[in-house]
Amino acid sequence: MSYSTQPAFIQSHQFTALQPGPRLLVLGAVHGNETCGTQAIAQVLDDLASGAFAIERGVLTMVPVTNPLAYRQRTRQGDRNLNRNLRVTAQPADFEDHVGNVLCPLLEAHNVLLDLHSFHTPGQPFIMAGPTNNAGGLEPFQRSEEETRMVAHLGPRRVVEGWMDVYARGVERRQHAQVAPATPTVGLLDAGYGIGTSEYMRSRGGYGVTLECGQHDDPEAVGVAYRAIRQALALLGMASLALKPAVPTFEVLRLADVIDREHENDRFTQPWKSFDPVKAGQAIGQRHDGRIVTAPANGFVVFPNPNALPGNEWFYFAQESDRTFG
Repeated sequence: MSYSTQPAFIQSHQFTALQPGPRLLVLGAVHGNETCGTQAIAQVLDDLASGAFAIERGVLTMVPVTNPLAYRQRTRQGDRNLNRNLRVTAQPADFEDHVGNVLCPLLEAHNVLLDLHSFHTPGQPFIMAGPTNNAGGLEPFQRSEEETRMVAHLGPRRVVEGWMDVYARGVERRQHAQVAPATPTVGLLDAGYGIGTSEYMRSRGGYGVTLECGQHDDPEAVGVAYRAIRQALALLGMASLALKPAVPTFEVLRLADVIDREHENDRFTQPWKSFDPVKAGQAIGQRHDGRIVTAPANGFVVFPNPNALPGNEWFYFAQESDRTFG
């Protein structure tokens, strides 16, 4: 597809109150086949247009379709995954580079992010949270208390952490692997591969989370996203909306590893769903040459993607975490 036939703009809706306050950015369809956020944003826009509530403090910006090419194609990505290697690029090489050059300044202009996603297989909603406060080199962060409070009020009771650590592990493994030149792993070999919307927001002094609202086609996912937007506005004091109580207890998991699909004939041993439990040594998949991929310990399969491109993430492995939320 020539660039002239690709989408030429990203549409956003901004509401600026007369009283100062937080600057909240809500994103939908960062991946084009994940449309629950798009639909939820439309419902919030209807609420604001009808006067059901108003933005009374701060700035609310909502982007219903963050990746319009992928959305038009009804695919996860256009030329590549927008939610990886997110940065400003002086010489854009693909459509997502152009989007990043608009999206990154938009993230920098806000201080709180709610990024709405969905996933392949059936399962309950969950939140991807950032690290605890730290001054380390991988993902330094000093707003964990605010982010934790946000997590506690969005609704889902399952939280997953450890994304940047596991991405770094995956990049290191790929850099040492013998990968055929035709395997599409160019971005996957970049040390900045793990940086998506929430990671970029944290790197610029803000905070925010990615909310996985349910399976792509589950109509309940739209309600999860809609309620989360309203809860975020209530929590931040931006609108006169009732704040529901924090979730009392959480299931917290930490990603331990990412396993790539090496060949188009690599197959799972069963139709895994996210957070299916596995025992140490249990077979999860079989490589094209007969090798068995097993669980390294007791844990959980996360984001299994039977249609992953060779050289891309096939599934993640997670274990229970002792971190607390709420």
